[in-house]
Amino acid sequence: MSVVGIDVGFQNCYIAVARSGGIETIANEYSDRCTPACISLASKNRTIGNAAKSQIITNFKNTVHGFKKFHGRAVDDQFVQGEKSKLPYNLHKLDNGSTGIKVRYLNEDKVFTIEQMTAMLLTKLKETSEHALKKPVVDCVISVPSFFTDVERRSLMDATQIAGLNCLRLINDTTAVALAYGIYKQDLPNPEEKPRNVVFVDIGHSSYQVSIASFNKGKLKVLATAFDPYLGGRNFDELLVEYFCGDFKNRFKLNVKDNPRALLRLYQECEKLKKLMSANSSDLPLNIECFMNDIDVHGKMNRVQFEEMCAQLLMRVEAPLKSVMEQSKLSRDEIYAIEVVGGATRIPAIKERISKFFGKDISTTLNADEAVARGCALQCAILSPAFKVREFSITDAVPFPITLRWKSQTDESVGCSMLLVYKEYSKRENIFSTNKMQVDQEGQGEQPTEEEKMNNSGNKDGDKQDQGASSSKANTKVKSVDLPIWANTTRQLDQDVLNNFVDYEKKMIIQDKLEKERNDAKNAVEEYVYEVRDKLCGIYERYVTEDESNRLTIMLEDTEIWLYEEGEDQEKDIYQDKLSELKKFGEPIEERYREHEGRPRAFDELGKKIQLFMKAVDMYKQKDERYQHLSAEEMSVVEKSVCEALGWMNTKMNAQSKLTVAQDPAVKVAEIIQKIQELEDVCHPVFNRPKPKTEEPVEEGDKNNGAHNGPAAQQGADSKGNQQMKPPSGEMEVD
Repeated sequence: MSVVGIDVGFQNCYIAVARSGGIETIANEYSDRCTPACISLASKNRTIGNAAKSQIITNFKNTVHGFKKFHGRAVDDQFVQGEKSKLPYNLHKLDNGSTGIKVRYLNEDKVFTIEQMTAMLLTKLKETSEHALKKPVVDCVISVPSFFTDVERRSLMDATQIAGLNCLRLINDTTAVALAYGIYKQDLPNPEEKPRNVVFVDIGHSSYQVSIASFNKGKLKVLATAFDPYLGGRNFDELLVEYFCGDFKNRFKLNVKDNPRALLRLYQECEKLKKLMSANSSDLPLNIECFMNDIDVHGKMNRVQFEEMCAQLLMRVEAPLKSVMEQSKLSRDEIYAIEVVGGATRIPAIKERISKFFGKDISTTLNADEAVARGCALQCAILSPAFKVREFSITDAVPFPITLRWKSQTDESVGCSMLLVYKEYSKRENIFSTNKMQVDQEGQGEQPTEEEKMNNSGNKDGDKQDQGASSSKANTKVKSVDLPIWANTTRQLDQDVLNNFVDYEKKMIIQDKLEKERNDAKNAVEEYVYEVRDKLCGIYERYVTEDESNRLTIMLEDTEIWLYEEGEDQEKDIYQDKLSELKKFGEPIEERYREHEGRPRAFDELGKKIQLFMKAVDMYKQKDERYQHLSAEEMSVVEKSVCEALGWMNTKMNAQSKLTVAQDPAVKVAEIIQKIQELEDVCHPVFNRPKPKTEEPVEEGDKNNGAHNGPAAQQGADSKGNQQMKPPSGEMEVD
């Protein structure tokens, strides 16, 4: 069973697995541990991850990214409308009011839900995991921002089902980081001692989250959580983009915002510039060739100028920090450490403000990019019965209240009853799915709750009323029934719709596989054309006649032209047939080269074997005692086999010497290897047969000693009771 943790980020995704006694982050097919949260759809298939990111510029209308925060949101939502103008692709209003994404796929206009888009991304991450682990992956734990509402979380859970994953649990980002931090700590205080309080700050590409967790041995408790869902690294990118848009308009008369491709290129370059400024305080250039209208643009920026530009954003750093400190009721002296993760925490000005707020240096002992995924994998290992993990309890805090509302069948009032189960930021070890309510046997109504009884006991009238009610119902039978609870959400997918999405995802996976096989077949033809053409003028030049070279060269040129014209978009079988046709002429040349290179070594090996066995035959004839236990018949068979092999080798070598290297060989390497094997099959059983054991004669005195010494004389007997001979005293036994 595989244990997988997935960090589905706004910009990038990470996968971690529990194996080999630890947690390992998985690399994708590009040997990159980071997979972009990007999906590109085209006329034949879809590409996901790194391949999709490379198409952001060329296929911008159908390359989807930055959709994580659309989960569970209506298209009329203020945030969605604010994002709409920044996106190169089109949003679409679904029948239930949710946000959909409209793209061109398989030469048709398609509208996908956010759940489907995330499922596509999860499918890619699942395939990456299975490729690395060499086994199927089903169970997983996935991270979510701590500010995600119940509707957003349910939307993500629907996406996991579409992708064929069994999500054991959704875990908050900062809680996953806290788990990755604490589970390996060996110096945590004992449960009865004062806990260690650690602040975790996670500033990613699109959001800012803070939590405070207290640690004891085998225990993690989240004390407080705060966030700014709209502050992240991309906000700093946007400021740079705005600056350079104005700069290029003034200096180059270019309206960048009217050109989506140019705007996307500028975003990419500004992100790179931001990262460079985190490590460099000097002036840094920004250069983009053929930016718009074949115009090259350039600019520059330094860290001081950048920080002045971002002053309003930097002021928002302190608010969540103050919030968690107020919620936890801790003083700054009670904070043990401040751990920071997330790409945006690399910005020096952000680190300085966090450090200044707490009055101590921040810590970067965790991997800023992979800590969330590693925590998810640890949580999955804890939940999995296949892994033995040290006991570590997690008590999380959720920043939203949970309220139950119901209306009794016997309630004649217009309104409905309400009960606040959990306040915001309350600690919950389990979010429940059922509850129990007591009703009388006749179903006449609900029994008063403990809270109502306490309220009624505060006055005399209440006491009398309570006593009267108790006496009147003293003999009433009471039973408990399960009370199902439904989430108040209108945008969660119906089961039928979910099943349809699952089926469609499977069809898209099949389509992707077929298209990959078709492209692989096409690439195989192209690779063979380039490879053989280069070798015809290189290592194959000696092994091909002039007529063969001319004919094959023309075939290769015709095939190359065909690939870029009518062969641009053909079926897999056509490419395979084209490759077979080329190989029919190319493989004989390749075989001559391969045979010429391997034949000398094979003949040399056969010659050594013949020489070895012939020497043994000569030693037998010379009465060498090592071979005198062999019979004359056996040696005759060996000698005959050796002479036959020698004659075969001389015949083949003479025949080969009469041929040019451009002709088909008289003997192949495989035939020589087979002859070596035949010779060994005859000779090895004869020469490897051990000598028979011989017993030395026993002297008369030794016999008498053996007869009268009794049991002591049997010390030299073997397991069958046969007497073994020992060398005389003072001499060594020699084999």
